[in-house]
Amino acid sequence: MRLPRRPRLLIPVAITLMVLVVGLFIFAGIYTDYLWFDSVDFTGVFSTMILTQVLLFLAGAILMVGIVGGNMTLAHRVRPMFGPGMFGNAQGADRYRLAVDPHRKVVFLIGMAILGLFAGSSTAGQWRTWLLFQNGTPFGQKDAEFGMDLSFFMFTYPFLRMVLNFLFTAVILSIIAAALVHYLYGGFRIQTPGGVHASRAARSHMSVLLGVFVLLKAAAYFLDRYGLVFSDRGKVFGASFTDINAVLPAKGILAVISLICAVLFFAGVVRPGAMLPGVSLGLLVLSAVLIGGVYPALVEQFQVRPNQQAKESTFIKRNIDATRNAYGVDKTVVTQYSAKTDASAEVLQSESASIPGMRLLDPSLLSPTYQQKQQIRGYYQFPEQLDIDRYPTSEGKFQDTVVAVREMGLPPEAQRNWINDHLVYTHGFGFVAAPGNQVDNSGVPNFTEKDIPPTGNLGEYEPRVYFGENSPEYSIVGGEPGTTPVELDYPEQGSSGQKNNTYTGRGGVSVGGIFNRFLYALKYGETNLLLNSNINTDSRILYIREPIERIQQVAPFLTLDRDPYPAVVGGRIVWIVDAYTTSDAYPYSEPKSLETLTTDVSTSRLGVPQLPRDIINYMRNSVKATVDAYDGTVTLYEWDSSDPVLKTWQKAFGGIIRPASEISPELRNHLRYPADLFKAQREILTQYHVTDANAFFSGQDFWKVPEDPATKKSKQPPYYVTMKMPGRTEEKFSLTTTFVPNGRQNMAAFMAVDATAGPDAKLEILQLPSNTAIQGPPQAQNTFLSNTTVSQQLNLLRGTGGATEVLYGNLLTLPFGGGLLYVEPVYVQPKEETSGRFPTLQKVLVLYGEKVGFGNNLQEALQQVFGGNLTPTPGTDEPDTQPETKPDPTPETASLTATLDKAQKAYEDAQKALSANPPDWAAYGTAQAALKAALDELAKLPTTTPASASASPSASPSPTASASPSAGP
Repeated sequence: MRLPRRPRLLIPVAITLMVLVVGLFIFAGIYTDYLWFDSVDFTGVFSTMILTQVLLFLAGAILMVGIVGGNMTLAHRVRPMFGPGMFGNAQGADRYRLAVDPHRKVVFLIGMAILGLFAGSSTAGQWRTWLLFQNGTPFGQKDAEFGMDLSFFMFTYPFLRMVLNFLFTAVILSIIAAALVHYLYGGFRIQTPGGVHASRAARSHMSVLLGVFVLLKAAAYFLDRYGLVFSDRGKVFGASFTDINAVLPAKGILAVISLICAVLFFAGVVRPGAMLPGVSLGLLVLSAVLIGGVYPALVEQFQVRPNQQAKESTFIKRNIDATRNAYGVDKTVVTQYSAKTDASAEVLQSESASIPGMRLLDPSLLSPTYQQKQQIRGYYQFPEQLDIDRYPTSEGKFQDTVVAVREMGLPPEAQRNWINDHLVYTHGFGFVAAPGNQVDNSGVPNFTEKDIPPTGNLGEYEPRVYFGENSPEYSIVGGEPGTTPVELDYPEQGSSGQKNNTYTGRGGVSVGGIFNRFLYALKYGETNLLLNSNINTDSRILYIREPIERIQQVAPFLTLDRDPYPAVVGGRIVWIVDAYTTSDAYPYSEPKSLETLTTDVSTSRLGVPQLPRDIINYMRNSVKATVDAYDGTVTLYEWDSSDPVLKTWQKAFGGIIRPASEISPELRNHLRYPADLFKAQREILTQYHVTDANAFFSGQDFWKVPEDPATKKSKQPPYYVTMKMPGRTEEKFSLTTTFVPNGRQNMAAFMAVDATAGPDAKLEILQLPSNTAIQGPPQAQNTFLSNTTVSQQLNLLRGTGGATEVLYGNLLTLPFGGGLLYVEPVYVQPKEETSGRFPTLQKVLVLYGEKVGFGNNLQEALQQVFGGNLTPTPGTDEPDTQPETKPDPTPETASLTATLDKAQKAYEDAQKALSANPPDWAAYGTAQAALKAALDELAKLPTTTPASASASPSASPSPTASASPSAGP
């Protein structure tokens, strides 16, 4: 039944409209991307990527369609003059041919269009491989087996493999398509009896195609020889004994056999019959099984496995050298360190200069404290994981500082609407900083930069944060001069009012014109972008606002650190991001998952997925990147000028990366050794600190990163802290970590790197004897918690019925007095889940050898361990968590102190009764009743009791106490 004329016309019209709509959305996406790149002055990156992908798409589509379509056309042209069924012997193929033949051209064009689309898209997705091949830079280093520059394996080999895979796909599809055409048009006929009968043209055509396929196989065998440097057959990654002595010659032999087989297939064109193709196919399969499979398996089983350590030694050494070089740990300095465990007053006095700078504040715990003390309004927020940076003191000495930016969160739920979400609540406000070794009387950080408007010692700077880790998806900002500002800037002090602002920066894309507004309305599916009257000729749209996302857009060839950190530089807040060049094609180097290498207990708080490549075996911190928090300007600085991978990308993308000489001294003061690189390197060094092949084979000296002692959920993170390595006279801002042996928890090694030393910073390892008595972090935490004095005071901190909870901060491990010192801050916060709870620093734990100190401040804890008196170094800040000078006690404080004294007296009486021989149970019962009465009285006091208790000297039982309050029958 034929459709009426009018409905038949509607179908092409509907299809045309659909194509136009889809095309319009595609155009909107591409053009708005161009506008974004233009707004950050990186149009060169956009044009290079688009042009490369378009050319690769066209090349891939044209080649695939040309090869497959050409073979289909050839098969059709050489079809028999009279097809099957013409003389009464109709076959099943006739029915298919009769159904297809009237629409042959349409089917062919549609099929080729689909094939070209998929082939072009696949080829365009390989733009990185093409650019690396086209712009490859020599390494100046040769591989251990073939003597070829490493750039061949890093840049050329992946491209050749890509080309071979493309050609294999094209030839296989051509064989299938040509065979199908020959079958439909009678070139192949299935006869009974007799089997398959092929016309001469069909047989010749298929022989040539199979010959080409075997020629490609010969090329693949030859190329596979170089791919052996990526073998995982042996004990370690890279070519093994079997690969070099069995697989390598086998690949060469198979390449020659494949050439012979290809000639035999081509001979089938002039010699009829199936004998030559059959012999070729049989020879190819048999040689692949025997030479390529069985022979290497026999060598592995009977030569290597009985003597694997001796056979693989050379190749293990290659893997060790390559892996250490690829991850940048080849210059690691290892020092044998026989750590002392004897604590003395002389040790404490000799190290007193380093104590004032020791960081106690833990950036992973203090977000709620910053939130409560510096949030100002509920719509502002701080990240869950704060950052560590360095800022100068009044004396000009740099100190560890816990920093954060006050970013804009969501509007109150009752005020959620499109205008508030995108036009009013547009930006955060202000920078907050606190020295890492100072708190006030209540254990709250002593903020040196705070409040709205900002006050502190950082001077004048632009406080508005339009680009940050928690910025809205997009905001419409700016406006005509003289118009009423609508952007919420900050709340007015002492009132419920607010200051509004109009953005005047150069960031974002102009949406003053109706055309741009229309495109962005399509992009976000939002008609308000067209209809809202607040959007005028000077309005701009801000999007892609997270620092990591902005840098990833302008430098898609870089892998980014997951922890951007803010700094005040040149009167602006800037985000600093470390960027890496990575690869998975470094010969012999052990491949690892970057996600696994860099994951520890702190990464879950960052909320940033790993970008963008996971499996790697090469990593360099080649670029330092910054993002201006006000106008979103992205700046890339070359950091490792010796990295060939970076040089290759610089050739591909022109001058988008500035030389390191353009880094200002002020910015350089805030650059640091990147955490993700350090995490990856420490994981590599758990095994690759062993450089002897035989010792590596046995694996007895391998280490592991200890679990986080406070949470026991994942690996302990590395810590930024100012410290002094043994033999040095000067403290350095460093990144540190520890190692424990596999299967044990005692300390194996301590590693640190000068975080300010620049691209040539060297990792330093203090390796302890295998029989060391130094406790590892989990053991140190256990020692803290099992110490009688500590457990008693922790019970007091928790209050009656556990009204408060104790939180353990970062467990720092530091070289100190010829040994290793553990320092752990202790925080207290109400246990009840309320919006107003936050942790405060109340105590400090210290461990040296087997001695434990638990004081109100670091000095007190150290004196408990080492004895003697600590003389503060003139001109340095006090490290105490509680200042020596305290204000006059209030009536509440006096009542609290008296109650604690009662509890302390009752506890001491109970211990005295227990220590009698025999125990005086009557006296013990009386003391327990008195203790209960004191605790009941304590429970009636305000909820700040635990914090205040830690500040009171009377809350500290004697360090010699040996029994807990619950001891008894």
